[in-house]
Amino acid sequence: MKEKLLSVEDLTIDTGVQQMILKSRDEGVKTAFDRNSEIGARCTFGELGVCCKRCLAGPCRILPGGKGPQTGVCGATADQIVARNFLEMVAQGMAPHIEHAREVALTLLETAEGKAPYEIKNPEKLINIASRLGLTVDGKEIEEVAKDVALKALESFQQQYGILPWLEMNANQKTLARWKELNIIPANAHQELTVAINRVTMGSDADPVNLLLGVMRLGITDGYAGLHLSTDLQDVLFGTPGLVKSKYRLGVIKEKMVNISVHGHIPMLADKVVEWAEKLEDEAKAVGAEGINVFGICCSANEVLMRKGIPVATNFASQEAPILTGAVEAMAVDIQCVMPSLPTVSNDYHTEVITSLPYSKIPGASHIEFTPAKADEVAQAVVRKGIANFGKRDPEKMQIPPEIVDAYAGFSTEQIVEALKNVNPEDPLKPLVDNIKAGNILGVVALVGCTNPRVKQDWANVEMAKELLKHNVMVVATGCSAHSLGKFGLLSSEGLEYCGDGLKQVLTAVGQANGMEALPSVLHMGSCVDNSRIADLVSALADYIGVEAKDLPVAGSTPEIMNPKALAIGAYFLAHGVDVHVGIMPPIGGSELVTNVLTGSKEEHELTTDGLFGGKVIYEKDPIEAAHVVIERIKQKRAELFGE
Repeated sequence: MKEKLLSVEDLTIDTGVQQMILKSRDEGVKTAFDRNSEIGARCTFGELGVCCKRCLAGPCRILPGGKGPQTGVCGATADQIVARNFLEMVAQGMAPHIEHAREVALTLLETAEGKAPYEIKNPEKLINIASRLGLTVDGKEIEEVAKDVALKALESFQQQYGILPWLEMNANQKTLARWKELNIIPANAHQELTVAINRVTMGSDADPVNLLLGVMRLGITDGYAGLHLSTDLQDVLFGTPGLVKSKYRLGVIKEKMVNISVHGHIPMLADKVVEWAEKLEDEAKAVGAEGINVFGICCSANEVLMRKGIPVATNFASQEAPILTGAVEAMAVDIQCVMPSLPTVSNDYHTEVITSLPYSKIPGASHIEFTPAKADEVAQAVVRKGIANFGKRDPEKMQIPPEIVDAYAGFSTEQIVEALKNVNPEDPLKPLVDNIKAGNILGVVALVGCTNPRVKQDWANVEMAKELLKHNVMVVATGCSAHSLGKFGLLSSEGLEYCGDGLKQVLTAVGQANGMEALPSVLHMGSCVDNSRIADLVSALADYIGVEAKDLPVAGSTPEIMNPKALAIGAYFLAHGVDVHVGIMPPIGGSELVTNVLTGSKEEHELTTDGLFGGKVIYEKDPIEAAHVVIERIKQKRAELFGE
């Protein structure tokens, strides 16, 4: 039975996106929101994780409630099936980050060898990384150091024994000892992916607890061979982000300019598109445009926002909306979170969707193959396609929602420390720690992850942030969650109206010490791989106080979780003992054992992630309720840490 389409007010709180959904319906174009409504109720077996398709004896399904078959043909129970499915889903989430990191490492190598048209924008960070890796830097040219670091990074995908280089360089020694005791130390990211898939095949690992320890192992791999490695090397190549002012919402699309969107996650092409858009301005003016306007979607947006202040139109769930404005000439995509519907939607408009990677093509899109060596050539081609399409607009189909919101971004760990130095030059972390101890800052929560068409877009992210801020919880953000907050004023000082008095006082004092009215109510720390920056900040606080991350009053939250990548990031933080809130339950409900291991408290049973690592999964779909559950856990950790 076909589902009735929901009103736009039920689908998103972004009024510009609401306008585009109505426009699409008038023009007979379906969006993700309408497709979600048409799909209707989800498969119960799939939602509970109790469907097994691992061999040709199946598919096998465990009937909930104890009625009917309770094992598959091979004898696999619900616990085993759910644990295997969950491990595989986390592996799917880890793989894009690992490939992202490998491609960045190869780009650094080719740059060092003079084969790719990039440069070392942050030689100081490169030298720091090399020194921490134990590499020789004295007497070497910067290109030699870059080559050595790139080759060391590539060991993360090659070495058969030992510890991942970025793990050995960054991990807390007490935490590392716990991981060694549990035998979950990874040596090689590709090997971990292979082993994970091997474990979940028919007739392999059947111990649910062992499979869940495998989830933690993948989380550690994701964090150090994916997130940390990517962020560090991108900072070397493109510069470490610093404070920038930019703009959000669909109003950043300009009526009289050639509009080009960068969308995806790996920043090599996006960075070059921005560069060549500036260089080819005169060609755009020659076809009647006032210039070239580049804007972003998803994490490619975050990369060029953080470093260059490029504006952001929207996030995952509404990525089709810019095309619906009728004013976007080209959309260059790479990998991750790119809907295959984009070329279908663009068929009704003049927008050209351009794929760029050999392993990520979409029927109906143009394709220009990107390699680091051809970066300039590919970026020029993308920009020139946009210029050529400017004259193909249909004025009757053009409608750009006018709303634009100011936002601040660029809060890398280095930028945060620099801001704190202007408060206390000798001991920059002291003001932050003192305010946490005094309760002006109750704790810190990282709002990360996605927007999911199954949830009213941006609503849960925004409401969760507001409720945390009201109770003096400092909020930092990455990914599409950060875009949600940017669209509604929380990445500017306007958001201070939602802050409790203690937090407002801190943000105002630090902001004024840095020549601003106040810091934004939420600090935007970057893209999905930049969750490593949040981990670095947590580690710095833990080291300063002399404890582990698990002991701090910190948590992560992903209210509108959609992509398995968020589960991999969540597993990384869980392995460090940091609580992770999810607003949509992962497919684990069919196993009481798996659910209890991930969500149970150490007071109930030591054999939980809370008991083994110090953090747990918190499931609550209502963002206000979720905020208060997280706040109670923060208070619990404060009591244990400060004796409150």
